[in-house]
Amino acid sequence: MIKEEIEILLNEACKKAGIEDAEMKVSFSNLPDICDYQCNGCFALAKKVGKNPLDLAQSIVENLPKNKIVDVMAVKPAFINIKLTDSAFEKIANECLTAELGGLQKHEITKKIIMDYGGANVAKALHIGHLRSPIIGESLKRLYRLFGDEVISDVHLGDWGLQMGLTELQLKLDGVLDYYFSGKGKEPVITLEMLNEAYPKASARKSVDKEFLKDAEDITLKIQKKEEPYYTIYKKIREVSVTKIAEHYAELGATFDLWYGESDAADYIDRAVQIFVDKGLARESEGALIVDVAKEGEQIPIPKKNPDEPQRYKNPMPPAIIKKHNGADLYATTDIATILMRNETCKNVDEIQYIVDARQSQHFTQVFRCCKLAEISPEKQTLTHIGYGTMNGNDGKPFKTRSGDTIKLEDIINMLVEKASEKLKSNGVEFDRKLALQIGVGAMKFGDLSNNVAKDYVFDLDKFLAFEGKTGPYIQYTVARINSILRKVDTKAGGIKICDKDEKNIILAILKLLTAYEICYQDRSLNALCLASYDLAAAFSTFYNNHHIVNESDKTKQASYIALLMLVKKELSQALNVLGIELPEKM
Repeated sequence: MIKEEIEILLNEACKKAGIEDAEMKVSFSNLPDICDYQCNGCFALAKKVGKNPLDLAQSIVENLPKNKIVDVMAVKPAFINIKLTDSAFEKIANECLTAELGGLQKHEITKKIIMDYGGANVAKALHIGHLRSPIIGESLKRLYRLFGDEVISDVHLGDWGLQMGLTELQLKLDGVLDYYFSGKGKEPVITLEMLNEAYPKASARKSVDKEFLKDAEDITLKIQKKEEPYYTIYKKIREVSVTKIAEHYAELGATFDLWYGESDAADYIDRAVQIFVDKGLARESEGALIVDVAKEGEQIPIPKKNPDEPQRYKNPMPPAIIKKHNGADLYATTDIATILMRNETCKNVDEIQYIVDARQSQHFTQVFRCCKLAEISPEKQTLTHIGYGTMNGNDGKPFKTRSGDTIKLEDIINMLVEKASEKLKSNGVEFDRKLALQIGVGAMKFGDLSNNVAKDYVFDLDKFLAFEGKTGPYIQYTVARINSILRKVDTKAGGIKICDKDEKNIILAILKLLTAYEICYQDRSLNALCLASYDLAAAFSTFYNNHHIVNESDKTKQASYIALLMLVKKELSQALNVLGIELPEKM
């Protein structure tokens, strides 16, 4: 709260100088060698009150109440430079050391949020495209909870679409499902290997075989109508697939309160569609049922050459299709039904967030507008799509194998373990899969989250796994090094005494880290926390190199050093926990 305390002092000084309602704000200094904070508000305020900016700044400084927090100076052209006193540094350090959340303040007003992330498709092998959603979603969930929000996470599996019909049709043609249709022989055991072979084969065939696609669509409709034996086969496929999905998510450190899928909203679909019909929001078009969601000015009709042809538009916001011509449900239908289900089964939800690829922006715009038009989503409820960019290779294109295939998530995890093991081996550490997984996954997460969520980024494992620089392993290693020191000394530390610049820089880095949490909360992106964590680790490294902690002969000074180490560990541990990065005890 030091920033707020400084702002209170400045505003009190403004009142003494005869200026009411100044609302002076401070920020971290752009010139940290000169001051810790700065205030740039005198320029705008001087214009408002008709004074010279530098004279105004000097007047504020002269009227500043006596305090033990800051030393303040007005400098040309009209800045106010602010330096924290040694006693302020010590007060901040010791309060953060004893505070439950290391100085972080929970929000006074909290929200109830349902977070929809993960989104794996049943019957399909998870691949690199499935990585960002659980990484980003898990971190945002932890951040919201840290601030006191009630968060319910839902994996929302894709288990009700065409891929189910395609997979069943291929397994049927391969003779795997004869038992279900003939009643002869033994019931087959459907394996993950079968699914990994069947779906890609079916997916490729549907593009060139219209009859095959039609049959798959028919089976999909039968599954959605829970016709036998298609529905029983569907449940077998879902069970096998979800077991593996859960294993992969666990290795990524992603956890969920709810393991629902599109199928769980199936019982709400007819009701959801009927709401649109009853409210006069749906109309028929070429046998399908659609809802117009374009706002005024978004769609410009293209003049028809033939009055019988369908209306087309210049702008890209088409109507939302909520029922296909054959009666089958679409993604939009199940997403609308899911929002209906969530609001009926979970009361007073303030916000529903979807962490999904940015390329799905139009889909979610349509779904959200449908739900607001039909009042399926209450007026005060916020529906949010947090769209993320793609993971690219060094060529700037979506990351793939050398043969051009999409990389499976299982292969990514194995690659992370292998690369991390090589790094550990070069440091003289024997193979330990758990340790390698912690470092590899941590490296990948930090590499992802250190970028703005909405932007594409280059997936570069060698860069991510470096033990130096702005990487996850560097910060993990910092905490492991602190653990190593703490094992060698008496950890009954006293209070922190600030004696030099290196220690002050650590406390400033902690203050910036605490500020970064709020930035991340507002931006719905974790990059500020990643950068602030690195800056704290770097500040500690400088302190470590310049101070003899274990061999310090002055026991009072050593006790202060140890307390400072415990504070740095506390702050970095909390930050990395929000990022979903595990902390190895040793590295």
